[in-house]
Amino acid sequence: MGRRRREPRTGPGRRRRRPGAARSGVPQALGLDGGPPAGARQMAGRRLLQPVHRLVHRRGTGRAPRRAPSAVRPPPRPAGGSGRSTTRVPPGPPDGVGRTGGGAVRALLRRPDFRLFFAALTVSLVAESVLLLALAVWVKQMTGSDGLAGATFVALTAPMVLAPLVGWVVDRVPRRRLFVMLNAGTAVLLLPLLTVHDDSRLWVVYTVAAGYGLSYLALGATVTALVQELVPGALLPDANGATQTVKQGLRLAGPLLGAGLFVVLGGPALAGACAVGFILAAVAGLGLRPAPVEGDCGGDAHPGRVPAGTAHGGRGELVAGIRHLLGEPALRRALVATVAASVGLGFGETLWFAYVDQGLGREPAFLGVLVSLQGVGGLVGGVASAALVRRLGELGAMALAVSCVALASVALTRPALGLAVAASVLIGLGLPVAMVAVMTLVQRRTAPELVGRASAALDAVAGGPQAAAIGAGALMVGLVDYRLLYGAIGAGLTIAAAYLLTGRHLSTPIAPALPGHLSPALLPGGTQRPAARRS
Repeated sequence: MGRRRREPRTGPGRRRRRPGAARSGVPQALGLDGGPPAGARQMAGRRLLQPVHRLVHRRGTGRAPRRAPSAVRPPPRPAGGSGRSTTRVPPGPPDGVGRTGGGAVRALLRRPDFRLFFAALTVSLVAESVLLLALAVWVKQMTGSDGLAGATFVALTAPMVLAPLVGWVVDRVPRRRLFVMLNAGTAVLLLPLLTVHDDSRLWVVYTVAAGYGLSYLALGATVTALVQELVPGALLPDANGATQTVKQGLRLAGPLLGAGLFVVLGGPALAGACAVGFILAAVAGLGLRPAPVEGDCGGDAHPGRVPAGTAHGGRGELVAGIRHLLGEPALRRALVATVAASVGLGFGETLWFAYVDQGLGREPAFLGVLVSLQGVGGLVGGVASAALVRRLGELGAMALAVSCVALASVALTRPALGLAVAASVLIGLGLPVAMVAVMTLVQRRTAPELVGRASAALDAVAGGPQAAAIGAGALMVGLVDYRLLYGAIGAGLTIAAAYLLTGRHLSTPIAPALPGHLSPALLPGGTQRPAARRS
């Protein structure tokens, strides 16, 4: 009797299936064909390359083999298919996060709160810029005195000494309400100008100019704090870049528009028109409803933010802003560089007349052409500032901006029309990039209850030395060759840029979150990633 031929067993653990074969009615992609999913075969490593019988249940009861721990989850079923997928898709980032360039700006403008705020701010800035130069022109027309006309700018800058008190108020009043109150109050402040028709009421113009300067300081701190509330941390460079682009555009067109309207309307009518603009901005601000920034799950969406200090009451509350700027390493470097750049720009303001007259041999009116070129460079810098801050980090972008101004100052040591044009564009290019970088750094490194005082302190610390430098430059330009002064300015700004560059590690580039991933500012569970602080 011959040996009986042994029939192959059909159990699931004794027979190998051909690669690609699947059980009837079960998709192979789901990994239920006796092996791991198709994608996991290439990714799971050595264990999935072993024979199938080693992965089968030890009793051989026909159970499906266990999946390796490293196997990926099955993909969700397509819409309209049978059954319901239980796969959890990680939540995506807030609207606009992970985008750059024009996409981020469009995402900002699709946010109803920021869109309304941006419109109100634009109207307010137009009214503000139109009247700044017109006040001095008005005094010059009534008195014929250059000194009295220049005193208007002294009145505008005098309220800088109240910066600590202004910042304290900004941190104590809800920002939406304060934005509305400041615009409405500025409109009321301009009404006395309707009674000014000759130099007998010159004191009214100076009083209004002082109040106007106080409003300018308070609005600047309020806008910085309000942007921090309205915009996610990853979009702060884009929001600040958008506001700086508007400011640079108005720097180019505002004085011309103000002078033209003054000639056509006269002083009182122009003041009334600006008051209407501030009222419109206040009405638009009534619709603002700031909400908590998306992604805040008990943590902070702004990496590296330093909490407010513990000082309560008295002088400690008023100086908390400057103490914070000096105590945080990245902000301290930005503050020192900002003061150095402000002093250099202040000296440079008074050297332009000597450069145009003695160097280029042209009429003083040619200075208007160079100022217009600065405005063109400012528009380009405002548009590019967000991308530069995101790519280089705040301190890196500031170093690049200060380097542009330093290069322009060195170029002005040699009088030539081509160099004058290039230097004007470089100065205009660097200013908005530096402003966006320092504003973003303050917003990301300062707690919301302290950002008003920090912003006002920064404005005061930068504005005071700049005003003093303008006066010192006016005295020195008659004693020292302007080319030597421009060379000294260039050397000082180069040192400031190097100081910023060596501290670039203190402010890492802002990497937006990729779609479908958690924001890099947050760890799982909503806790904030601790910021590395170096001195």
